[in-house]
Amino acid sequence: MTVDDLVRNPGAWLAAGDLPAVVVSSRVRLARNLAGVAFPGWAGEDESVRIEQGLRDVLQRLPSLSPGFRVDMVSASAIDRDFLRERHLISNELAQKTKGSGLVLREDETLSVMVNEEDHLRLQAMRPGMDLTNLWAAMDALDNEIEDQVRYAYTPDLGYLTACPSNVGTGLRASVMVHVPGLRLTNEIEPIIRGLTKIGLAVRGLQGEGTEASGNMFQISNQTTLGESEGAIVERLVQIVNEVAAHEQNARLRLLEQREGQVRDCVGRAYGVLSQARVLTSHEALDYLSGLRLGIELGMIKGLGMGDVNRLVVYTQPGHLQKVAGRTIDPDERDEVRAGIVRERVRQATVVED
Repeated sequence: MTVDDLVRNPGAWLAAGDLPAVVVSSRVRLARNLAGVAFPGWAGEDESVRIEQGLRDVLQRLPSLSPGFRVDMVSASAIDRDFLRERHLISNELAQKTKGSGLVLREDETLSVMVNEEDHLRLQAMRPGMDLTNLWAAMDALDNEIEDQVRYAYTPDLGYLTACPSNVGTGLRASVMVHVPGLRLTNEIEPIIRGLTKIGLAVRGLQGEGTEASGNMFQISNQTTLGESEGAIVERLVQIVNEVAAHEQNARLRLLEQREGQVRDCVGRAYGVLSQARVLTSHEALDYLSGLRLGIELGMIKGLGMGDVNRLVVYTQPGHLQKVAGRTIDPDERDEVRAGIVRERVRQATVVED
């Protein structure tokens, strides 16, 4: 299997979760380093290559990652890198790496491992909807399989040692992607973000750190990795995200009771633009797909599923458009191609009249 096969086989995490789909997807990451060797930021090229080769042999034998395959960053094209980053399989940092770095992943994309990114190993698990508890169980099993084969950098006082001090301890980053148009329309999202930040959670955009919250989508994740067990971190995040989801559902109910016309206008405009547009930027696509998603969840749009919208969100990003086309496409042409893909799919849906 190759990166090309991922285009034809969208990952399991792009499937639709339960409705109302406030939580789009869940993700768990673990940072791990090997004992007795330099961390990636300090290792030379020859040492990095030796470490990567050794870890590759270990990872490709693990039951949790089977059936799977490997991507060598030195041979990955610029389009492949953008594609993998948009699919949330590699980070911005790994996308900049070359010799001595790579990715090993299961074919369904639910489990993957970045090698020689900021740390020697970045383990990742992803699934649709709110599934952090099961994700952590799968991640813990993978982590144990690896630890049976290698020795981690660990101390009894600090826990797992990482390149960035903010990850020391458990090395765990758990996150969920939420879709909260109701809170945006009621102007309640900013106070909630400030509240989440005050209790030690990070709130970021669709592509993670340093990105905007396009399409009313936010990533909510833990920031504390030291002083709490992995299970406690996951449990606390689940509880808080469930509270955010409840606020979003309440906001939608209030909008339907008090401003139904505004909601239908938002959904109708999204459908109208997406079904007719000849030019569509990435930002516009995300924003209007947010309105379409809301319409599906509220029963105002028929003939289109949440899984369809999830795939459109990912497949209309620049790397995916170019990967499907098999060539480099300039921004203006991408906007036209994106509009055509969305228009063809959205026209199969209908708006339910009030």
